[in-house]
Amino acid sequence: MTQRYLIKGLLAGALMAFTTGALAAQYPAKPITIVVGFPPGTSTDAVARILANKMGKDLGQPIIVENKPGVGGSLGAGIVAKARPDGYTLVLSATAPMNINPHVYKSLTYDAATDFEPVGQTTWLPYVLVTNNSKGLKTFKELITYAKANPDKLTFASIGKGTTSHLLMELLMKETGTKMVHVPYSGSTQSQTDVIGGNVDMTFDTVVSAMPHVKSGKLNGLAVSVANRAKLAPDIPTIQEQGLPNFNMGAWLGIFAPKGTPREIVNQLHTELNRTLSDKQTNDKLVALGSEVVMSDSPEAFGKMVRENYDTWGNIVKEAGVDQK
Repeated sequence: MTQRYLIKGLLAGALMAFTTGALAAQYPAKPITIVVGFPPGTSTDAVARILANKMGKDLGQPIIVENKPGVGGSLGAGIVAKARPDGYTLVLSATAPMNINPHVYKSLTYDAATDFEPVGQTTWLPYVLVTNNSKGLKTFKELITYAKANPDKLTFASIGKGTTSHLLMELLMKETGTKMVHVPYSGSTQSQTDVIGGNVDMTFDTVVSAMPHVKSGKLNGLAVSVANRAKLAPDIPTIQEQGLPNFNMGAWLGIFAPKGTPREIVNQLHTELNRTLSDKQTNDKLVALGSEVVMSDSPEAFGKMVRENYDTWGNIVKEAGVDQK
């Protein structure tokens, strides 16, 4: 009896392996959906549509972008976590759903660490620290010197407690030994308006969003948050250049599949993604959005980066005292 069940188990395992291999060999045989957890018109949505257009042509199947906004991008991630792991439902995630939200929201419908197969990074959205003209703080050095001499006398805006713009400033205050007052807003437009108007002293925002105001002279661009100068802001030095050698933070974007997606399909998607990112026309479109194109060496390398960022952002959330929602 035991031997019969053992044989049945071996046959079932062999059949499953054969079926999985056959599906991978035929992939893709129908349209693919990329879920985006943010509304149409956002940076993440724009990146997804640029990639979908090129990858779909190369794969010979349409790639449909489906917007599922909510819970700071986590609604879309939760949908994909429960999708069939066959390579036909993917998510283009930003930093928040995979690295920040698990530390901020109590009841997410997925486990960021175990429910996905990392495919590859697509882009990196650098942030820039900007001030208005009210206090004459036009360089990073001037800002930090003033902040150290005047604890809690400067204010900074963010697009909400526990968001990237908030946590970047928390990290900056920790690294520089300064204290400033947080003023949260519900969106980038409102926060920038109040910084320009002098109601708040500064903010971290994406380069693409802030640079028009820097170029017009309404805001001063003090420092970029990532390791290398941003292509859209080559004249603004990085925070690393200005004395904080390990400061390299921003918002990454990357593609994930549901856990259990066949390795052959994950590898194929990774290869196709990097081929798309290497395409000059596609690359130029992504750079025009204010993003920096980044290609992962492998799905495993991307997964390692995500895990490391998970721990880093978790520590920042804890040290900032962000209450769970």
